Amino acid sequence: MKRVLFIILVLCVSDVFSQSAPKFSNEFLSIGVGARALGMSNSYITTVNDVTSGYWNPAGLTEIKKDFQIGLMHAEYFAGIAKYDYGAFAANIDSASAFGFSIVRFGVDDIPNTTQLIDSDGNVDYDRISSFSVADYAFMFSYARKSKIEGLRYGANVKIIYRQVGDFAKAWGFGLDAGVQYDLKKWKLGLMARDVTSTFNAWSFSLNQETIDVFNATGNEIPENSTEITLPKVILGIGREAKISNKFNILGEIDFDLSTDGKRNVLITGDPVSVDPHMGIEVGYSKMVFLRLGVGNFQKVTDILDNDKITYQPNFGIGIQFRGIAIDYAFSDIGDQSDALYSNIFSLRFDINKQNHAKERFQ
Repeated sequence: MKRVLFIILVLCVSDVFSQSAPKFSNEFLSIGVGARALGMSNSYITTVNDVTSGYWNPAGLTEIKKDFQIGLMHAEYFAGIAKYDYGAFAANIDSASAFGFSIVRFGVDDIPNTTQLIDSDGNVDYDRISSFSVADYAFMFSYARKSKIEGLRYGANVKIIYRQVGDFAKAWGFGLDAGVQYDLKKWKLGLMARDVTSTFNAWSFSLNQETIDVFNATGNEIPENSTEITLPKVILGIGREAKISNKFNILGEIDFDLSTDGKRNVLITGDPVSVDPHMGIEVGYSKMVFLRLGVGNFQKVTDILDNDKITYQPNFGIGIQFRGIAIDYAFSDIGDQSDALYSNIFSLRFDINKQNHAKERFQ
């Protein structure tokens, strides 16, 4: 009952801010991490049980079977223009608790800066072209613990955001996430509340006089220091794993994203709350080879004949796990539903056990 009241409180508070908060703030943190999850269309908050729990649901960190885990991922979007990187470390503190640290970067590098292309005499001088990067960073510190209630796990993230636009602008932000997982007989239930207190990004701009003059001459607005608010998002999920035979098993999950920043073009639209469902399945063989499928990003569109229809985005993935090393691949996108812009995503996970390393040193 307390969890339900908490969700209602979050939704009510977000309604107060929704009039001034922008949609899609810190949206790079909605892409997802780990090729396993991306292959399942980000349907992963209830069944996540590895180092990527620091992103998906920190409660899952307590399900890590080894002493340490390291996770890495690299992806490129928009024909390689944008680079998306992720790294994480997680470790067990004791039999009931665990912690983790995650880094996410989404950036576009080597962008030409042509604001100084024309010199004071009105001449075009290509030597005056420089370059800069636009990058978003997130640093997440996670802690999780098993409850005394059997099957119940909970965790939280402290999240620091850093966003940079060359030397022109930067922003620092701070936020909190909280997550719960609960095993109910054969079913797995999950709740992830992102930006539970709203995440605030404080933007500061440093433009030189030449750049200001260019902005004024071209009719561009001069940016001012401001604060950007990321409103809470609540994700509810249900999943289950079952054995098909001695060597085959299947895992499935369906999630519902409840955004609180106003009406969005998703399957169930509302103001301020919209609901975006997505689902994924994974079929495993001998816990070594995995095939994954997912569907999500349901949207309502109107074709050239003014007919309304529902579109969706399918995802695909495979994985191999052997002797503490997992290699995962996903064929996915960040949501524009264009086949031409689908990306190949690879991720690695390393399981490390202190006892194994101790044995190797004494052999």
